[in-house]
Amino acid sequence: MAMRSLQQVLGAIEHQPNWQQRQQFQHLQVRWMEVVGAVVAAQTRPIALQRQVLHVATSSSVWAQNLMFERQRILDKLNAQLPFRISDIRFSTARWNDKSAAVAASETTELWERHPSRMVAPTQANRLPPVEPKTPDDAFQRWAEQVKARSHALPACPLCRCPTPKGELERWSMCAHCIAKTWRQ
Repeated sequence: MAMRSLQQVLGAIEHQPNWQQRQQFQHLQVRWMEVVGAVVAAQTRPIALQRQVLHVATSSSVWAQNLMFERQRILDKLNAQLPFRISDIRFSTARWNDKSAAVAASETTELWERHPSRMVAPTQANRLPPVEPKTPDDAFQRWAEQVKARSHALPACPLCRCPTPKGELERWSMCAHCIAKTWRQ
């Protein structure tokens, strides 16, 4: 498998149309509260940007109807702040209770669980008993002992001999720091 630099990988991703649409939508989400204000933002949520039409979920049909009257003003304010144009806004209660945000959060958690640098949390038996540090040096010493205890059972990186999560060794045959050094060379 040929290694490509991070810049090459990101460059390839950035030129995909789906990535550009996501960037536009994220930019719009950041600006949404600035444009509509905190009160309206609490009752609304931009959910999609499709063919220059912004779809916004509202907490009730009353909010959807009131915002339809304000649609042109909101549209003008958004277009003044965005580097791209939106042609229309549609308000609906249909996806207000959509669990897609919760699904995205669980996908992120699952991704972290499978990440090669992830270390399993120490078991109750491996944890040091809690002690209140008296000085910053005591706190540092305590932290160093905990790190040492946690990394004691980890295999060593073949290059630098540092304790390394098993996933990193399986993926790169070395620790993340050593693989980063090799990629820079």
